[in-house]
Amino acid sequence: MNVFTQPHCILGENPLWDDREGCLYWTDIDGGTLHRYRNARHEVIYSGEKVGGFTLQEDGSLLLFRVSSVARLPVDKRMGGEAETLIEVEEEGVERFNDVIATPTGDVFAGTVGSAETTGGVYRVYGNGILEKLWDGTRIANGMGFSPDLKFFYWTDSTARHVYRFTYDETTSKLTGRDLIYEASAAEGTPDGMAMAEDGTFFSARYGGGALVHHAADGRVLSKIVVDAENVTSAAFGGPELETLYVTTARGGGAGAGSVFEHHAGVRGRRGFRSRILLTP
Repeated sequence: MNVFTQPHCILGENPLWDDREGCLYWTDIDGGTLHRYRNARHEVIYSGEKVGGFTLQEDGSLLLFRVSSVARLPVDKRMGGEAETLIEVEEEGVERFNDVIATPTGDVFAGTVGSAETTGGVYRVYGNGILEKLWDGTRIANGMGFSPDLKFFYWTDSTARHVYRFTYDETTSKLTGRDLIYEASAAEGTPDGMAMAEDGTFFSARYGGGALVHHAADGRVLSKIVVDAENVTSAAFGGPELETLYVTTARGGGAGAGSVFEHHAGVRGRRGFRSRILLTP
C-alpha cells in the first residue's frame, strides 16, 4: 500500500470520491479541516467546527455533519461561500457526529459519538431536515455501507468491535433485523470505517491494528492488508473506474500516520449515493 498524499492529519476520516468532479475529499476531525485532492493538488477547503462526516449533495455541495449542526458547504466551480448551518442539533449525551452515508432515497444515516458508553447511536435525516433517532446504546457509531443489490445495510459498532448487517428496504430506507456478522478481537484493533465493493465484499479499517481487512458479505475474513500506520480509520473507492481504495489514517505509530494511502485491491467499488437534504425541487 502506497502513500497517496501526506496532509499530516490528526484524525483523518471519511474519504469520499466525487465522480462528477474527479476528486477526493476527506476530513481531519480533530484538526477541524476538510481536504480535497484534485488535479494532482492537495488543498484545505474548510476550517472551523469539527466535521465528523459529510455527504455529497445532489447540487454538488457538501453536507457537513459537525459537532451539533448540519451545514452546507458549496464547493464546485459555480458556487462559493462559507458553510451555511441548515440544522441545529442538541442531543444530551452526544459529543459530535461521526461516520455518515447518503441513502438511495437521498436521506442520510448519521452516526454519533456519545459522551458515555451508551449515549451514541444512529439517526436518519430526512430530506425535509427532520431527524429521527434509529437507535442508541453505543458510544462510537462508525462505518456503514449498502450491499450492491441494496438488500442489506452494514453498520459498525466500534465500542463493541462489532459489525452488523440489517435488511434494507430500498423504497422506504427502513432497516429491520440486526445480525452480528463479525466480532473483532482486541488484538486486531477496532473496526472503524468501511468501503463496499461491487462484488458484495467489504473492506473494514482497523484503528490500532494497522490494517485494512477484506471481508466476505457474511463477515468472514478474506485477507488482511497491512498499512504503515497504526490507526487506520476508513476507506473509499475512487478513481475513474472506482478501482483504487483510498485509505485515511490518524496520528500514532507508523511512518505514514496521518497520511492518505492508495491501494489497488483487485475489485471495484460502486458509485455512492447523493443526499438531498433541504434542497429546493
